[in-house]
Amino acid sequence: MRSHPSPNPGSSSSPDQLPKGMAEPIKVAVLMGGISREREVSIQSGKCVAEALKKVGVNVVTVDIKPDAMDILDDETIDVFFIALHGTFGEDGQIQENLESKGLLYTGSGPLASRLAFDKWESKKIFTAAGVIMPDSILFEPGKKTADLENRIRRLGRKYVVKPLREGSTIGISIEDDPKQAVEAAKKCAKEFGDCMIESFIKGREITVSILGKQALPILEIRPPAGFYDYHAKYIDDKTEYLFDSINDPALVDKIQESAITCFNSLGCRGAARVDFIIGDDGKPYVLEINTIPGMTSHSLLPKAAAKIGLSMGRLCLKIVELALTDSAIAHKTTGRRK
Repeated sequence: MRSHPSPNPGSSSSPDQLPKGMAEPIKVAVLMGGISREREVSIQSGKCVAEALKKVGVNVVTVDIKPDAMDILDDETIDVFFIALHGTFGEDGQIQENLESKGLLYTGSGPLASRLAFDKWESKKIFTAAGVIMPDSILFEPGKKTADLENRIRRLGRKYVVKPLREGSTIGISIEDDPKQAVEAAKKCAKEFGDCMIESFIKGREITVSILGKQALPILEIRPPAGFYDYHAKYIDDKTEYLFDSINDPALVDKIQESAITCFNSLGCRGAARVDFIIGDDGKPYVLEINTIPGMTSHSLLPKAAAKIGLSMGRLCLKIVELALTDSAIAHKTTGRRK
């Protein structure tokens, strides 16, 4: 069993070198693929992470991991497991529980924070209790009478977002113009994806705040050509615009970043995450959700925000690994790979 190097997140090493505090190159297993509807995006993220880590001198192996194919977790030569799994089995706490049960070091949030963040309804309750502004919404209950549902939906406003509780990458989301359509869309959504919610549509500017450690990175505004930042705009369309420094009100910038940190801390997240917002036409920043395993592809938002503060993709990925080492040392009071 290897003993891993001491982390030194504050190192001033060059972009193409390991930090001086790392006594030897570490070995990282990048976990990607998985079983969710976001499998292909996960593979893209994993490949980008692996390539970036190799460039900064890390010994990397990539693993297409699934619940029935987890032999890599028994490899004693691995120092840290970099989770690049999106959706079910990656962001919902399942893989984290497996890693925890073996006393292994891994990137990102723990099982409970991951599970809460992945459930939009549960995280919404926690964020609201923490004082964060969110769109009004209702939980879709299939057993309710249609007329009762339509009356409740009308109270949300004039336009509605129907979304699964436990999916990412805008999968399963639809925007509806009247309560009757919203109910029908919710029925369809529930049948295909399970539990879902209906949310007030907030017209405004879409922004996101990535978090690295306890630091909120620069706010990034997203302007998709079709007006909705859907799967195509996120991963395929090169016409989507990404803008920094587009908010001129310093007080609003502070409020948005503080809200992002509040979301991160209220769930007990660690490592890296991303909080998505809409700045409504009323000027208020509404939190939409938190993502505990942000995408790491060429189109992804966390790498763009990291680059804004001078972190290359390699240094960003290495920082995430360093945070895993640091968080584990704090949590387990040990410098060994296993508990």
